[in-house]
Amino acid sequence: MARPRARKQGGGMIQLLKSLGQDDILVLTICSLVLFDSLLTALIIVKVPYTKIDWDAYMSQVDGFVGGERNYSNLRGDTGPLVYPAGFLYIYSAIQYITKGIVANGQVVFGLLYILNLAVVFAIYHQAKLLPFWAFCLLCLSKRIHSIFVLRLFNDCIASTLAHTSILLFQKNKWKSGMVVFSLAVSVKMNVLLYAPSLLLLMFKGLDLVDISANILLAAVVQVLLGMPFLLVYPWEYVSKAFDLGRVFIHFWSVNFKFVPEAVFVSKGFALALLALHLSLLIVFAQFRWCKYEQGLLPALKLQSKLHQIPDLFFLKPMKSLRKEDKSFIDPRHIATVLFTGNFIGILCARSLHYQFYSWYFHSLPYLLWITSYPTLLRLIILLVIEVCWNVYPSTCISSLALLLSHVLLLVGLWFAPCEAPQSACVKKGK
Repeated sequence: MARPRARKQGGGMIQLLKSLGQDDILVLTICSLVLFDSLLTALIIVKVPYTKIDWDAYMSQVDGFVGGERNYSNLRGDTGPLVYPAGFLYIYSAIQYITKGIVANGQVVFGLLYILNLAVVFAIYHQAKLLPFWAFCLLCLSKRIHSIFVLRLFNDCIASTLAHTSILLFQKNKWKSGMVVFSLAVSVKMNVLLYAPSLLLLMFKGLDLVDISANILLAAVVQVLLGMPFLLVYPWEYVSKAFDLGRVFIHFWSVNFKFVPEAVFVSKGFALALLALHLSLLIVFAQFRWCKYEQGLLPALKLQSKLHQIPDLFFLKPMKSLRKEDKSFIDPRHIATVLFTGNFIGILCARSLHYQFYSWYFHSLPYLLWITSYPTLLRLIILLVIEVCWNVYPSTCISSLALLLSHVLLLVGLWFAPCEAPQSACVKKGK
């Protein structure tokens, strides 16, 4: 009698699985992957030795801040002066308080941070509805990313988690809260500003000028409030150290341009050439890819003006906001595409990528690869080559050249990929 019952129960389970929709299967897959990676991360913390790099320097800088030092020039660690905005100090002060400065405790905190970041990234992908469910596992398989989070404890991990959280909020049309979180991410590390040009374009697509101005002002207020203890007493020292755009990185640590002679690598001409390439690629992608449905960047801005009834500023007429029922919501996939691509272009044109910088864009790679029309095998090969290059230490001419070529191949794929519509649907009157 027991056997038929067992068969019936087994058949019921099969029927239950068959009854699940694709979205249910995806959610189940995501939950399983979060559980799997939680166990894997815990195993790494227990079994793999911690690598001492920046933790002691972070703690020294925090000690100076907690001790009352407000001159940024005097906040130093064994790796040099503090070069991050004030949000870094507040967050790591909290981490120091929680962990008592003990590395093992810090690894637990960053292990939880890793899982939180992974869950947020899964939510972004789920909103975009682009990848097949099996490809979500690619986000859990990076050796270097696990190392950056739980064996190095870099502040890049915090900045990336906050940046991903802001993207998720933008996808949900929560622009003000998204801008607050985005500004918090910038306050931890400035690399998050690589998202800024594409984010500004998205705001022009979905908001009126009043809301755009309010959002930018809100982000600026966050920066001022965080920096206030330093701005009130040593303003120049804070701004020049925390937002130093002219830093020249050491050639030895470059993961991407190791094949470039050091004399060229540190030259101002090389930096300006990369900046020109960066700006050119952003303009070209905005013109022909991100604003394709609006017939180009300038027509998109003109359309924005008409839709939002922007007056001639020379006559100083009162600005009329767009009525709620006329607003269109930007498709979550379009938001992820524009932001991830804009950030990737910045990565491609960065003069120097250090090993922890992989966390700036790794979690966007599967998404970007699946935007392209490349066959799945080629997508996986590109992802594998990029991962291998980031795990070669020290980097070599061959590894850095392979990384650059992989980046270029991905960029070409993004250029020839089909363009998605910016709006999935307009909010109808009365709904």
